[in-house]
Amino acid sequence: VGSEMCIRDSILSYPDPRLHTVAKPVAVVDDRIRALAADMIETMYDSKGVGLAATQVNVHERLLVMDVSEEHNQPMVLINPELLWASKERIKNEEGCLSVPGIYDGGERPVSIKVRALDEKGQSRTVDAEGILAVCIQHEMDHLMGKVFVEYLSPLKRDRIKTKLLKAQREAERD
Repeated sequence: VGSEMCIRDSILSYPDPRLHTVAKPVAVVDDRIRALAADMIETMYDSKGVGLAATQVNVHERLLVMDVSEEHNQPMVLINPELLWASKERIKNEEGCLSVPGIYDGGERPVSIKVRALDEKGQSRTVDAEGILAVCIQHEMDHLMGKVFVEYLSPLKRDRIKTKLLKAQREAERD
């Protein structure tokens, strides 16, 4: 994946079955992974998102990027993230997703978490996260496990979302 490649147009949309692929660990943090992370950050910003998992751009490796800062100038890269701890206290929140455009809904997630991951230099780091950062990390880690947030919703809500998105995709293909 070269940085001249634009992946912006290749964000998979729910219910694309490739979104259910479980990502494999990144074997080595090299220039290819750094270029992919840089492309994903650019795509995330261009798409007005706060997080993006490699699964969403049809790359099935354990890599995610995010930036929950107000100024959108603090990108974070997490490679092979692993949940070490999650609080028992939970928060109900509304989530959106670049793979589920225009849909905001949600369930409950732990308020705070601790995650270990590699950064873009291949250095191990531990992230203590709470609030929106914790929700974002959990949301993106779900993608790496082949899970989209709408799967936490009732089957009825999920079917309505699926129907709405498939209709929008058909209309976009006609235009």
